[in-house]
Amino acid sequence: MGRIVAVANQKGGVGKTTTTINLAASLALAGQRVLLVDVDPQGNLTSGVGQKGKSAPSGTIYDALTAAEPTTDAAPFIIPTGVDNLLLLPADRDLTGAEIELVTLPHREKRVRALLTLVRDRFDYLFIDCPPSLGLLTLNALVAADAVLIPLHCEYFALEGLADLVGTMRRVRAALNPALDIEGVLLTMFDERTNLGQQVANDVRQFFREKVFRTVIPRNVRLGEAPSHGLPVMLYDAKSRGAEAYLALARELLERSAATAA
Repeated sequence: MGRIVAVANQKGGVGKTTTTINLAASLALAGQRVLLVDVDPQGNLTSGVGQKGKSAPSGTIYDALTAAEPTTDAAPFIIPTGVDNLLLLPADRDLTGAEIELVTLPHREKRVRALLTLVRDRFDYLFIDCPPSLGLLTLNALVAADAVLIPLHCEYFALEGLADLVGTMRRVRAALNPALDIEGVLLTMFDERTNLGQQVANDVRQFFREKVFRTVIPRNVRLGEAPSHGLPVMLYDAKSRGAEAYLALARELLERSAATAA
């Protein structure tokens, strides 16, 4: 059974989509079978791997989630990317209406979980890129996930948003998904030259302890440029600091998985 990881933080601009694309691509290049699931109406994950405007004959994730009854097989909606072992369940702007349409549908908070049921064993990892909110689409991702990976921008306001997300996770655990865990907290856009960055990093490590990844993602121009070319950063500039950081993160994630399995 593949591990389903929701990449979530209701604060925007913390590197959720960048992390989803580049961690998934790093794992795929290491031979892992990976599925990207885009539940953000902005569709940045889809465009970031060069698939903007593309969909399977059955449609996008919007069509899968808003069917009259829960869709239990994502296979007809999955498309390839330019990276071996990396597949995509794409989104487009239509997904904006899903938040409203889902409200009246049966099992509205379990639609993503149902969708991934039959394809889960085809992959080692399934990454769900969440919108920057705690609405129904993010709730669907948290209900479907085994764990949440939380990208955290090293600034004061990020800590406030983190408390809200942890509170939401606690409620999801109590009512809908008791097995939901924290995959890890990832420090992004880290600048070791600033006192604030170091202070936030220390505070997060004290609170979450071993849940914080050793790997930190630095500020890096190449990370911002790569999505405009529809490429993960390691295919855009393999020698950049950003590429090296995400490859290191993938190694650390695999090491953690191996340790847990042992």
